[in-house]
Amino acid sequence: KEEAGIQLQAEEYDLMAAAANLDDIEEVNANCILMANLQQASSSSTQTDSA
Repeated sequence: KEEAGIQLQAEEYDLMAAAANLDDIEEVNANCILMANLQQASSSSTQTDSA
């Protein structure tokens, strides 16, 4: 029983840590999307230039 309690505390800690990191994760995701959009835009503009 005590081991289960310790494991639950560890899971709760993970959850809190994940919540704290959520802002960072969202920022990284936004940057990834931005980079992907920029890459797509630059590659599509070169296609129209060559056409």
